Amino acid sequence: MKPIRIVGGGLAGLTLGIGLRRYEVPVSIVEAGQYPRHRVCGEFISGQGQQVLVHLGLEEKLREAGLRPATNVRFYLDPAPEVEQTLPQPGWCLSRHILDELLAREFQRLGGELHERERWSEPMCGEGIVRASGRRVQPLVEGWRFFALKAHVRGVELAADLEMHFVPSGYVGICRLAGDVVNVCGLFRSRTVEPDLARRWPEWLHGPSSSSLHRRLAPATFLRESFCSVAAFSLQPQRASAQAECCVGDALTMIPPVTGNGMSMAFESAEIAAPLLAAYSRNDSSWLEVQQQVARECDAAFATRLRWARLLQKGLFHASVRAALGFVVVHPAAWSRGLFANTR
Repeated sequence: MKPIRIVGGGLAGLTLGIGLRRYEVPVSIVEAGQYPRHRVCGEFISGQGQQVLVHLGLEEKLREAGLRPATNVRFYLDPAPEVEQTLPQPGWCLSRHILDELLAREFQRLGGELHERERWSEPMCGEGIVRASGRRVQPLVEGWRFFALKAHVRGVELAADLEMHFVPSGYVGICRLAGDVVNVCGLFRSRTVEPDLARRWPEWLHGPSSSSLHRRLAPATFLRESFCSVAAFSLQPQRASAQAECCVGDALTMIPPVTGNGMSMAFESAEIAAPLLAAYSRNDSSWLEVQQQVARECDAAFATRLRWARLLQKGLFHASVRAALGFVVVHPAAWSRGLFANTR
């Protein structure tokens, strides 16, 4: 069988590697970092990605590793009253520090070849190469610089399994993890470069002093070793069929984190690609046929949610749209049939 090389060992790359090993395809993953590691992530799995992990036989291992179910979410749209909703479909919460390590070792257990702390130096558009190396760099989007921050904290009591706090410069999601640890992850934007972000990141995650977010995190103890950040990315939808490389996960396209569907899309794109790449490995399809089919199926699977997510993302930075969102979330039928359903 022909080998497959995956560039990037994040969620999509590792899940694809595990899927291909289940087809007995020879696979190697090249990852610049090492495991375990913290990554900027909401650490919330919602949508069809849960079923991908079930199909791979990983659900029990995830539960043993500390996976927590999330059944409700509370929204804070200051100065509007807070609103709580039951999720139409329960989500899963699990630290990326644990999840990436678990997936990496499962890939190796199945016979995959993992190269940690190694950077890919060849072109990514070659035959048998899959790009799973994360976001595509874009410093400015319509004059704005987007950046995301994440850290774990202790000493915080949440009012729901998930909390979404909206502040003038962005939004912050908070979820419960195993033990007494809480994940805090925020997306922000700025017209200018923030040169002292490495020092001031707790201020950004705390939010304005008058906000519900600030009050919630006032007693928090930030675990500084868990802090990580990422910047220079675009949340504009990208079509896989417009790219010269075979891509999965964020390398294909990113969805705004407010939807809580980014992790799921990484898992789903890997599940779409695995049987098609296995066909190439068996010489049943050409590389060009497989690349095009992966792109077509990913575009079809994600088009609707990306379109809705783009509208939601743009609207969240406008006060009038936030007010309208407040109306939507207080009506369970509108929430379940609308925003939730169409961003998954």
